[in-house]
Amino acid sequence: MGYEYALVHLTYTIPPAILLSLIYWPLSTRLDFYRIAFLITIAVVSTIPWDSYLIRTNIWSYPPNVVLGWTLFGIPVEEVFFFVIQTYNTSLLYLLLNKPVLGAVYLVKEKPGRSKWKYVKLSGSIALALAIKKGIEFVRLGGDRTYLGLIIVWAGPFLFLLWNLAYQFLVNLPFTSTVLPIAIPTVYLWIVDTLALQRGTWVIESGTKTGLHLWPGGLEVEEALFFLLTNCLIVFGLVAFDNAIAILHTFPSHFPKVPELPSPVLLVKALLIPAATYDDDRILGLQQCVARLRAKSRSFYLASSAFQGRLRIDLVILYSFCRVADDLIDNAESSAEAREWVGKLKQYLDHCYGGAVKTKDGREISARDPNQGPATQWVMGQFPRDAQLTLLLLPTERLAKEPLYELLRGFEMDLSFSSSSGSVGGPIKSEEDLDTYGARVAGTVALLCIQLVMFHYPGNKSMDEGKRLMKAGHDMGIALQYTNIARDLEVDAKNKRVYVPPGWLKKEKLTPESFVSGILKTSAAKGVVSDQDSFFLKKVGVVRGRLLDRAFAFYEESKSAIEELPLEARAPMRVAVESYMQIGRELRRPGYKMKGGRATVPVGKRLWVGWRALLGPR
Repeated sequence: MGYEYALVHLTYTIPPAILLSLIYWPLSTRLDFYRIAFLITIAVVSTIPWDSYLIRTNIWSYPPNVVLGWTLFGIPVEEVFFFVIQTYNTSLLYLLLNKPVLGAVYLVKEKPGRSKWKYVKLSGSIALALAIKKGIEFVRLGGDRTYLGLIIVWAGPFLFLLWNLAYQFLVNLPFTSTVLPIAIPTVYLWIVDTLALQRGTWVIESGTKTGLHLWPGGLEVEEALFFLLTNCLIVFGLVAFDNAIAILHTFPSHFPKVPELPSPVLLVKALLIPAATYDDDRILGLQQCVARLRAKSRSFYLASSAFQGRLRIDLVILYSFCRVADDLIDNAESSAEAREWVGKLKQYLDHCYGGAVKTKDGREISARDPNQGPATQWVMGQFPRDAQLTLLLLPTERLAKEPLYELLRGFEMDLSFSSSSGSVGGPIKSEEDLDTYGARVAGTVALLCIQLVMFHYPGNKSMDEGKRLMKAGHDMGIALQYTNIARDLEVDAKNKRVYVPPGWLKKEKLTPESFVSGILKTSAAKGVVSDQDSFFLKKVGVVRGRLLDRAFAFYEESKSAIEELPLEARAPMRVAVESYMQIGRELRRPGYKMKGGRATVPVGKRLWVGWRALLGPR
């Protein structure tokens, strides 16, 4: 009886498990626990017979003075625990690296005929089949390649099965999702194993190993291959699991309802659906939505990763719709063209909320029927290609129409700014006008987000409670818009737009015209400013401070309502709000960083703010 093997765990495997657990705990969900338990169960059940055979046939052994002496099918309990802890650590690292990933965008519809994916699948299958065949040969021949062959024969069939179930996902996912969670634990365990072999914690019998070493110091190539393949098995298994989850959440036409913890049978059913039946437009539309958010709404994209399943997909589509509408109007070459886009968007909403329509032969079709629906036909005929799918994916059946129409009224307020003849004018004449504007362009979006949360997680809230939560969400949206205006003073000045109420400017002895010209002048100075300009910047700081005070007043009044949301959305919504309000906190700090005329939050700080928000309210 000894403690050498137990000390390996206490020194090398348990500390990383504790560290990863602490880091990932705020991000964890019930589905994550289910995923890890699922993988650990499979790992233990599939490894015990193989490991037990190796010990009984004296291919490897454990000196009695290094193990406690308790066994399971002849396997020391420390070794059984190793199966558990390795799977746990690699799984947590995979989940941490994959948290930002929206699986739906990595699905691919396979076209009939000569699809490249047929050859990708075939190539991987042939390579794995040949490896298994070679492993069988090694086992039959015996001798110094026995252990090497047994490793391949054991791991190869599992890898072959997982490859054929999830080859598209494995190939499409970024390397940070697949290669890193394999490589990092593998190299770490290579080092641990080298130290353990040198101390004699476990021993590979000389007659069954090749005698080749990965590096000087005693790490046999068989052991190196074992850890590489076991981590491949874990990550391949997790990828297959996530592939099934992505299919379940992406295609409601195949799976109208999906339980929070899908059964193994349902997961396999999802993986076995032919890729040729995937909705290609839905995949492409989601890819466009994600690309748009990555480029233009980093704070929301970061926050969206904390949401789950179909709620996350709906929120990504909703926010992408807002960006599409905003871009169509902002990028118009004239105010007349911009107003035309607003009119087209209104017509689109009219079609979506007009209900089913009847064809000449008496059939009823939905507004967004892919062939004859009036909304579909309108979008395909009136909007640019990169906007079409986002519009058609917008879940209007789960959203009230009033906030969407109100959003368009907010865009119309933007269009009432006039830059003709160098003048500066606009719709913001008072603090009440600014509140109205914020309510229209941001409060509406926040309210729609709450509607989606309540749809996906209805719970037992009364109608009055639901209305109160949506009102709080609406006000929080106003807070975010005030923050946005405070951040974008320079950008808006370049467009000759002033969202600051004239009364606020008058108090600082400024007019909209002098406010714009002063900002443009000090911006062009690139840090070299006169005493007069410095005095002006102090006035700008006072105006920005008032905007932020108003933002944080709305924020403080509304933030407690977040804790009344359904549990599944509470922490993610906290992340979404805090990630954006952090911009306001940065603006209050002297020497804040600017990028493109806007204050920015460094990536590291955004991650820290998001992680803290997940832990709970401040």
